[in-house]
Amino acid sequence: MIKEGVLIGDRYEIMGRIGTGGMADVYKGRDHKLNRYVALKVLKREFREDELFVKKFQSEAQAAAGLMHPNIVNVYDVGEDRGLYFMVMELVEGITLKEYIQKKVRLTPKEVISITLQVCAGIEAAHNNGIIHRDIKPQNIMISKEGKVKVTDFGIAKATTSNTISTNAMGSVHYTSPEQARGGFSDIRSDIYSLGITMFEMITGELPFDGETTVSIAIKHLQEDIAAPSELVPDIPYSLERIILKCTQKSSDRRYQNMGELISDLKRSLVDPEGDFVTIAPFANIADTVAITPDELERIQKEAAYDDEYDGYNDEDYDDNDEYDEYDEEDDEYDEYDDEDYEKGKRGSKKKDSEVNPKMAKLMKILTAVVAAIIVFILVFTVGKATGLLKFNSKNVETTDNKKVETPNFEGKTLEEAKALAKKKGLTLEVVKEATSTKYEKGIVSKQMTGKGTSVKKGTKIQVWVSTGLEGEEITIPDVSGMSEEEAKETLIAKGFKKANISVEQKQSDSVDTGLVISTTPEADAKAAEDTKITIYVSTGAGKVTVPNLVGKSQEEAESALSEAGLNGSASEEYSDTEAGKVISQEIDSGEKVDKGTTVSYVVSKGKKPEEKVTMPPVVGVYQSRAESLLRAAGLSVGKVTSEYSDTDAEGVVISASFNEGDKLNPGTVVNLVVSKGAKPSDPETPTTPDQGNGNSSTQ
Repeated sequence: MIKEGVLIGDRYEIMGRIGTGGMADVYKGRDHKLNRYVALKVLKREFREDELFVKKFQSEAQAAAGLMHPNIVNVYDVGEDRGLYFMVMELVEGITLKEYIQKKVRLTPKEVISITLQVCAGIEAAHNNGIIHRDIKPQNIMISKEGKVKVTDFGIAKATTSNTISTNAMGSVHYTSPEQARGGFSDIRSDIYSLGITMFEMITGELPFDGETTVSIAIKHLQEDIAAPSELVPDIPYSLERIILKCTQKSSDRRYQNMGELISDLKRSLVDPEGDFVTIAPFANIADTVAITPDELERIQKEAAYDDEYDGYNDEDYDDNDEYDEYDEEDDEYDEYDDEDYEKGKRGSKKKDSEVNPKMAKLMKILTAVVAAIIVFILVFTVGKATGLLKFNSKNVETTDNKKVETPNFEGKTLEEAKALAKKKGLTLEVVKEATSTKYEKGIVSKQMTGKGTSVKKGTKIQVWVSTGLEGEEITIPDVSGMSEEEAKETLIAKGFKKANISVEQKQSDSVDTGLVISTTPEADAKAAEDTKITIYVSTGAGKVTVPNLVGKSQEEAESALSEAGLNGSASEEYSDTEAGKVISQEIDSGEKVDKGTTVSYVVSKGKKPEEKVTMPPVVGVYQSRAESLLRAAGLSVGKVTSEYSDTDAEGVVISASFNEGDKLNPGTVVNLVVSKGAKPSDPETPTTPDQGNGNSSTQ
């Protein structure tokens, strides 16, 4: 574990560990260059000397680095520092989808579709860049505090230039596709299967396949049909159930063939929840169940053992499952084996034909006729199922419409909900009257002519009344903020407002994602009549703007340029050779496109860094040689040295200096000294010559 405060790559400061995976730890870090928080994935110590693991780690980085999308946890940087191999990623503050499901138990259909659409958008971007994720699961889907859904952990992702890849990377066994479990080809449809399992868990709160061991779960993915979600959630919209069932077909040819097809049906499901528009291709032929070979079972056990080893990491914010290997596809052994058996059977039959007695021959003819009849029945049965002539549900086969069913309670349900319920029971609805109601809002079934619990034949038409609105009451405008445009319209119409009176306007927003509703006019919770005109304001996002060039501008000029571009500025100062007051660098390069309102940090020059001052040492009262040493040690220069007599200072002692002790001076300043010559000598007395009588005297 890396200690807090350690600087990696001379840029990223470790702030604490936030997750761990199979072969890497994830830390929260701070990017000192761009002044932002990031997530650093660092290869574990035990793998750093293993070239294979290092190569796998670098492969992950290469696969993920080319992906930049709002619904993908983006990779910013990758490198190596002092033997530490690291990857720098976007830090997502939030929880995993797994944690969200555990918290809510079951998600609403609208939540399921909204989350899935965002996941689809991210995965579609990966697919378009030749990347297959291969480990789609709720643990690898992050939901930020702002509600943004992001796909993370491309630990077993594989870049490819073809439509398919061969792999034995199983991913997490609860979500793995049949072809991954068997070790066959996996392509974009494998991600669609795993996403279908994830959708099943979101809507039901349960996993479709479970078992005591990971091996048993993998085998269920291969051999058992998924249960209809309606068995666990009876009120699931019909279209959503069909979408999930199509995603999770055993044969990849019967699933959605790309994310675009899935996205189209998901959007349509929002508008027509009970619509029967999801088509699942019929089986191409009838084939016997293929048993799992001992070799395949052994491979699944090995893959499952790996999955068990690292499954404990799944609930971390940044869980890893990085163990993946290249898979070399082996030739199919079944064809050769079957052909040989067939040829042996033919050779043996020629030998035995002559040995069959007449009675046995007659019996064989009868048995042959019976077998032929059974085969014809199976063919008719299969063709009828494929063409829709015979319809099935999860429990039985419907061969007649003469069965009796109990009439459900339709009152209090929307007309669409009532029609869907009737369809599930094999009944139809007929609206015979529309009128105001004292109990139910507009669009709600207010009365049924055949009472609840009445036994009727399948196909019976049940007559109902539908409310046109509450009598004498205004309608409360619902809060549709955060919904899509279509969701908002449907919600308002369901409340009783007229479709013709609902209009839409586009509006920029710094807080609401593109395509989602910001607000309405009149506002939510206001009371209004059914014919009130309502305007829905849909976000176009914050809008992208171009970062201007700030280098060389004054701080005032830089702030003005940023303001004009719709950006904010954050200035700091540094010493430099550039003229003081001029911008010397900026955090985001000029010309780059960023969201409107983004803060751009920049650095302003303080001019050349002044030299540091030095302190004048105590030189008065010390001998000249000592004083000069003190001056040089302090970074000062010795200047003119003069001498003076002093009655108090010994010869050679400094009497005074040109600067006082403690003065702050620039390095190299010249200091003049005055040095004592000692005490001034006294003049000797002059002898006097005696007067010679002429009045003159002389001294010698």
